[in-house]
Amino acid sequence: MSIELILITVEIMTNWMPDTTLLRRPAYLSLADQFARAIQEGKLQNGARLPTHRKLADDLKLSVQTVSRAYDELIRRGLISGEIGRGSFVQTRPSEPEPPYLPERLGELIDLSILKPVCEQIHLEKMRQGFAWLAENLPASSALSFRPNMVFPRHRNVAAQWLSQCGLDVSPLNISLTNGATSAMTVALMSVAPPGSTVATEAISHHTLVPLSSYLGIHLQGLPIDEDGMIPEALDEACRKGVIRAIFLQPSVINPTATLMSVERRAALAEVARRHDLAIIENDILGPLVDEGLPPVAALAPERTLYVTSFTKITVPGLRIGYLAAPDRYVAAVANRHLVSNWMATPSIAEIATRWVSDGTATELVNWQRRALATRHAIAEETLGRLPHRSHPQGLHVWLPLPEGHLEDAFVSQARLRGVAIAPGASFRTADSGWHPAVRISLGSTTEQELRTGLGIIASLALGDPEALLLAI
Repeated sequence: MSIELILITVEIMTNWMPDTTLLRRPAYLSLADQFARAIQEGKLQNGARLPTHRKLADDLKLSVQTVSRAYDELIRRGLISGEIGRGSFVQTRPSEPEPPYLPERLGELIDLSILKPVCEQIHLEKMRQGFAWLAENLPASSALSFRPNMVFPRHRNVAAQWLSQCGLDVSPLNISLTNGATSAMTVALMSVAPPGSTVATEAISHHTLVPLSSYLGIHLQGLPIDEDGMIPEALDEACRKGVIRAIFLQPSVINPTATLMSVERRAALAEVARRHDLAIIENDILGPLVDEGLPPVAALAPERTLYVTSFTKITVPGLRIGYLAAPDRYVAAVANRHLVSNWMATPSIAEIATRWVSDGTATELVNWQRRALATRHAIAEETLGRLPHRSHPQGLHVWLPLPEGHLEDAFVSQARLRGVAIAPGASFRTADSGWHPAVRISLGSTTEQELRTGLGIIASLALGDPEALLLAI
């Protein structure tokens, strides 16, 4: 490190130090919050070297363990980086985004962070039965063919039957089988938006859309939303001010705010897209689970909509197969992009999905899921009823805007400290304006008893005073 950089670092640290009189319980979290605010306000600049754990502990009359936990929390938030042999440094430049959910469940933590369907023994038994059937009935083409078009003609016909239950009338020739919705989203984006182009989406959207667009070299523009989803006038204005190639929509409950977009709003957005010749990517991974009977956007604008649905969130997580329905103008592009990015969906899993659609197992599991979610939502209403929140009876989650005074990162960390993992709302944010701190709470990721306990902890944190008791040091 140069002498000049050392002098800058010393100046920064002598101009700002945490205030121990402002520490609250738990001390490490309160200390991390002070550092976070100083970084946000520019009091600590990018690249500034922080004191060692022991030096800061001595200066503040805190334990080394408290400082170490505070630094670990700042690393988790992506605000500092630790380099072995060099120390800890402020890191305000963009880094790889973290998923909103825990990569793995830790100890006795109640994990309400990851979005998944309710699963019980019946789901394991169905998968075992599916693989047992596959062992006796695996077609030679699924095991031996290397040509996608030779493997899936029969599967596409069955897929068309399933899509009709989603409200979509589409030819089997326009359907691609993918390894779930993420694969379909990637292929759809690659097919309609070349690198350097702009895709519009809701201001609160899919958590993988931001990094995925970045990796593909696509500019993502978050547009204002209201209680009914994306505002058509905002889309029209964005198209008049710049070149928008496509829009990405989640109109049916799977969006973070659990909004079910009205048919009038769907039609209005389709009309704007038609006026400006935009492609539409519609993510409808809950498909027939949502029984409101509203037509998908793809049914209102079939000539320009790429429709994505899958089985992972509505049957069994291990059934990683999805359908991507594309209009004629994009069929060749979809086939080519899917070929270079995935080659083809996994044939053995596709066989089970096709079997389940044909024999009614998929519909049976969707109906089971709908009943199970009704129970989960009743628990959520009982526990969170005093707090304004958004949900839908067939949705997998609750969107909880935080009461005034609560900071999102601090709230998520406090919940984690008390044994509950939840997803920070900022993970789904695509626009800077109009943001209100919130969290997403999964209802299907654990047992009913753990859900009740976890929601109780979240409610107590939200209803409590964000200013905790002073910590005796």
